[in-house]
Amino acid sequence: MKSVNYYEIQSSVPSREINFYTGVFGWEFVRQEDAPIEYYHIKTEGIGGGLLKRPVPAPVPGSGTNAFVCTIEVSDFDETAQKILSLGGAIALPKFAIRGKCWQGYFLDPDQNTFGLFQVDSNAP
Repeated sequence: MKSVNYYEIQSSVPSREINFYTGVFGWEFVRQEDAPIEYYHIKTEGIGGGLLKRPVPAPVPGSGTNAFVCTIEVSDFDETAQKILSLGGAIALPKFAIRGKCWQGYFLDPDQNTFGLFQVDSNAP
């Protein structure tokens, strides 16, 4: 069975999203100088990805997600949510429990990209 092993984030202002994701998750971004567009490899503890300069305007707020949404596992949902908000992110769908499994929620980065968080918790109501 195939699994996701790479992802990409588009950004209107790459330096802003690099600061956001570095501040929230500690990800490392490395510019790929030979790419035909402004492109950065993303290094994480899990699968790697890329961040690229958005080639067209971002969808207007309220348009819905136009992407494959990635969800990041964190050890403390509330602490990570506070980092997201303090670094210019916003709540897209507030924290909710998936009974007996985890806490889940969705956020928007400063360029309105949707992403999820989850914290494993077998006691989630």
